Amino acid sequence: MVDTHAPLLRTRGLTAHYGDFQALFGVDIELAANETVAIIGANGAGKTTLMRAIAGVLRGAPDAIAFDGDPIGALPADEIMARGVAMVPEGRKLFPSLSVEENLLIGRYGRKVDGHWSLDTIYDLFPILRERRQSPGSALSGGQQQMVAIGRALMSNPRVLLCDEISLGLAPVVIKDIYKAVPAIKAAGASLVVVEQDIGQALAVADRIYCMMEGRITLTGTPDTISRDDIHAAYFGAAA
Repeated sequence: MVDTHAPLLRTRGLTAHYGDFQALFGVDIELAANETVAIIGANGAGKTTLMRAIAGVLRGAPDAIAFDGDPIGALPADEIMARGVAMVPEGRKLFPSLSVEENLLIGRYGRKVDGHWSLDTIYDLFPILRERRQSPGSALSGGQQQMVAIGRALMSNPRVLLCDEISLGLAPVVIKDIYKAVPAIKAAGASLVVVEQDIGQALAVADRIYCMMEGRITLTGTPDTISRDDIHAAYFGAAA
């Protein structure tokens, strides 16, 4: 019998290594359908490593990660993407010599499924990209590049969108514009995991929060049930 209450994505006892260095220690998180989960923590806490493990960039034990009830922890990144998990990587990782539109179209190569997202709907979400559609990626501002990176991931019509530090290095007004897209992304059927260093932004956008420190989950809760003191202790291991 299918468990209708099972999370869409979950990790259980997830570990990750870079050579002899262990970066994750028994990480357990869950993401429900139509939910936004934020992962917060200081630099070096393991947030990006967690995203890379879920996306298949770092591979581990099959049962450590499950998507829609299936173990995916040992699958390569292209197979995980084909199942419906797309990542917006830290640093955007655009192809600078390609146009905006060519960068967006790359997102369709690994997963061609019918869904809400197409070039037209991406341009409706981020109208500036329609104006810049023939511009090379290298000619865009940081905020515009981030919009392309998000749009590229959405072109695969993912069921889960992993967003790694999408506000990093951007002006507050640009960050606001980027995060305005989240309700439309959820309305189109995607659940989100957002890695975010800006605690206020994380609390504003997320249904639930996980805090990480030194490769471990140190706090979980909803924005209305955890205090700033709780978060400070989870970040640094001591109360404010």
